Amino acid sequence: MVLPNFEENLAKYANLLIAKGVNVQEGHTLIITIAVEHSKFARLLTKAAYARGAAEVVVDYVDDQITREKLLHASEDRVTTVADYVVEKSNYFLEKKASRLVVRSADPNAFAGVDPERLSASTRATAIALDAQRTATQANKVSWNLVAASSPEWAAMVFPDLASEEEQVDALWDAIFKMNRIYEEDPIKAWDEHQARLVSKAKILNDMQFDALHYMAPGTDLTLGMPKNHVWEAAGSFNAQGEEFIANMPTEEVFSAPDYRRADGYVSSTKPLSYAGVVIENMTFTFKDGKIVDVTAEKGEETIKRLVEENEGARSLGEVALVPHKTPISLSGLTFFNTLFDENASNHLAIGQAYAFSIEGGTEMTSEELDAAGLNRSTAHVDFMIGSDQMDIDGITADGKVVPIFRGGEWAI
Repeated sequence: MVLPNFEENLAKYANLLIAKGVNVQEGHTLIITIAVEHSKFARLLTKAAYARGAAEVVVDYVDDQITREKLLHASEDRVTTVADYVVEKSNYFLEKKASRLVVRSADPNAFAGVDPERLSASTRATAIALDAQRTATQANKVSWNLVAASSPEWAAMVFPDLASEEEQVDALWDAIFKMNRIYEEDPIKAWDEHQARLVSKAKILNDMQFDALHYMAPGTDLTLGMPKNHVWEAAGSFNAQGEEFIANMPTEEVFSAPDYRRADGYVSSTKPLSYAGVVIENMTFTFKDGKIVDVTAEKGEETIKRLVEENEGARSLGEVALVPHKTPISLSGLTFFNTLFDENASNHLAIGQAYAFSIEGGTEMTSEELDAAGLNRSTAHVDFMIGSDQMDIDGITADGKVVPIFRGGEWAI
């Protein structure tokens, strides 16, 4: 590691994630999911959480290579089922209202070459078994934060032209620090100011309450209906206890949920998607009456088709997110092969589950009530990027008035 002041900046990063990301407070329980090679970072996060009064910090280490070996060689029943103790552990921490911090650093192609059917079955089984946990986080019942750390395999994909592994890993750490404002004298203050800018855009959209959005760009002509009383959110959410947190860091998006029953037209992806350890490129989705009726991809087509065809609710959309083209991530010119970063360089949509907080009173609604209001219910939630500097978006009011929201990939309101 030759990145200047790396140890100091890693500590600043850990403090930002604990203090601003999950906002650990006195008496909180925190679960950290992180790759085993980042044990040093896990210790910094743990130390920072206890310094803020955490009652308990639990670290769940993951290893994609071990998971890959399991997917390749384990008995079928062990791949396609989730053990009861895993579900019981999840429910135990849900009862304690534990916050969750997930640090992603995986090789985007970690599971390439794994039988797509086994991979899909394993992913689906986990989603179903841990449905209560997913539902709680997507309704903001608990605080959660998704972030990133550099790794050799991932860095090699982002910076293939650098000469050595050390240079690649350093370059990715540098990008992560830049996108998260770690080089600012006070990263938390910088995030407060950034958050205020995004929230101001969300307020405009909430006041407008558009009935529909119309997307226009090369390869895209899509109209999405919006549910009544929908809510646009930006950086900063509140959990059921009234505590603020930031779900994704970095973040540049203002997002809500479309009415899953009202989507017509076609949309093309503009960045690769890394899903289930497989990179998928150049996707096109065709919608009719809210449903995906056709999906193609130049790479990874079987994987994306299995997602749509084999997961409940995955033929419809659950999220619509507005991101200007000239964000720090987009201006870097990098493709990260990681949704956390790439979605914050581009307007994007999500297949599957809608967040309950995307409609007024949604966090207190039943699943049936959310469905009736137009919020998709699903066992999946997968973002894909559609934005570019050629994208225009119009908002259409209930009385038919057309209001420019984006022009040439930038805010027009």
